[in-house]
Amino acid sequence: MPQSGDERLVDLEARLEREDPRFARALRSGRPARPREYRPTGAWWGLALGVAALGSGIALAQGLLIAAGLVVVGMSAQLVDPDPSRLGRQGTRRR
Repeated sequence: MPQSGDERLVDLEARLEREDPRFARALRSGRPARPREYRPTGAWWGLALGVAALGSGIALAQGLLIAAGLVVVGMSAQLVDPDPSRLGRQGTRRR
């Protein structure tokens, strides 16, 4: 038996509360907040850490530190990208 519209909304609300509590509280209070996907604060810290590691590796001539810095910079740059189609949700992409 298919779920009613109300049950689906309750399920959606529970999933949203689990995934991003700050956004769910903001919706309830009527004061909008950006969803987690659009708050790349951690990604910026990772990018800064990667650039620092890369610079230190270059200054100290340490290949492993250079490689680690490049990897962290690459991963963080992917997270900073604001394009929502690249967030890893290929199944929900609309064409």
